[in-house]
Amino acid sequence: MRLSQRINNIAIQKKVGGSFAASNAIVARALIDTKNNVQIDPDDLPTTAANLLGSAVAAGIKSSSASAGVGYATGAGGAVMQATSSSTGVTINKVAGQITTVALTTAAGAEEVFTVTNSAVAATDIPVVSTTYSGAGTAVVSTKKVAAGAFDIVITNLHASSALNAAVVINFAVIKGVAA
Repeated sequence: MRLSQRINNIAIQKKVGGSFAASNAIVARALIDTKNNVQIDPDDLPTTAANLLGSAVAAGIKSSSASAGVGYATGAGGAVMQATSSSTGVTINKVAGQITTVALTTAAGAEEVFTVTNSAVAATDIPVVSTTYSGAGTAVVSTKKVAAGAFDIVITNLHASSALNAAVVINFAVIKGVAA
């Protein structure tokens, strides 16, 4: 049983006027791995192929699927649990994942802050966070102090009278950004 299969010719075509034009086909070698992912070595592509792929990306990445969406593939994410206290930092070197805090007792109107150390984060990136919290109180999560290799997560209890009373599960994804 082979673990991967080499394809000697793969055609990449540009859509022209509603159909794929054979004259725009570009031939390159590719490798299909055991999970049926197609891998193309960019150094193996002719310049016209690189230009074709570049123009497709420049036009934007979009999904018209009702369920597939745009996001990271399996393997890009990870999970970590906070230890000791609500201010204890965590380390997770992935562009997406899940952070589970210790059980919180954050008073109404108060907040907790901890640092996420993450080598995948640049100072210009945008970490996006959400929570599936279902305990008492109203937990809202946000980020601040984004820097190369780290960002802070702020957990705020917006409830007027109830304290938080459970661990907060925080989902995150890093949107890669630039300043120029």
